[in-house]
Amino acid sequence: MEQIKITLVKSTIGSKPKHKKIVQALGLRKLNSSVIQKDNPATRGMIKKVVHLVKVEQAS
Repeated sequence: MEQIKITLVKSTIGSKPKHKKIVQALGLRKLNSSVIQKDNPATRGMIKKVVHLVKVEQAS
């Protein structure tokens, strides 16, 4: 299965509580931290909600 690299590029300070929880659920803790996740509809849906806070790349 394909994998994607997700990087937190903007702080969650001032964000909606729901968005903060989504960022935590993706495994992102600090600014500029990155995680590798499986590319599936659930992950894509989470990313879609916080697209203004993260950067997404294809992981190889």
